[in-house]
Amino acid sequence: MTTVAVLPIKALDSAKRRLADALDAGTRRALVQAMFADVLVALRRCALLHRVVVVSGDHGAQRIAGGYGALVVGDRDRGHNAAAAAGVSEALRLGAQRVLLVAGDCPLIDPAQVDELLAADCEPPCVAIVPDRHGDGTNALLIAPPDAVRTSFGPGSHNRHHQQAAAAGVAARTVHVPGLAFDVDTPDDLDAVRELLERTRGGAAHTRGMLRQLSRSLA
Repeated sequence: MTTVAVLPIKALDSAKRRLADALDAGTRRALVQAMFADVLVALRRCALLHRVVVVSGDHGAQRIAGGYGALVVGDRDRGHNAAAAAGVSEALRLGAQRVLLVAGDCPLIDPAQVDELLAADCEPPCVAIVPDRHGDGTNALLIAPPDAVRTSFGPGSHNRHHQQAAAAGVAARTVHVPGLAFDVDTPDDLDAVRELLERTRGGAAHTRGMLRQLSRSLA
């Protein structure tokens, strides 16, 4: 099936405000850029993805996306779900039979795990919901066809996506993807990602470098 990945990215300067007590604005921006780049690198390595679409009104994010071969769709920063809808519309224009919506702050994303998700049987209309490590939010959605359900990202979205799929008569399943479980919104999230990166090798090169630089500056 023709599959397009969609990454909605908010303005880099306003991202990750819940990390403000731990990181200054410049460091937060650099961290967001690093995680975003790692997600783009991983998606480029997925054999079963045909195109990546980034939805953002931030010129810096647009430049990064273009540098990794993604198609850029402008956005007026109307919120994550509006950006996701714009990305789905672009995916349909491109002829996508399904869409993979991915959070841009999951630096541990593994191309092999994404391909495994994409290879799983799913008779349309259907949706695969990939929760965060807490089982509350949603870090990825695989929807076939792309407009089978509307997105509802945010706190409690895992259950909410199941409810919306049921209301639309769309088969839904939860799929746990280890590399997509760890997004970074809070200092605890950042610590969890840092600890995992310290125990593993390979992947997330930009985020690893950023965290090493941060550790040296704090030493």
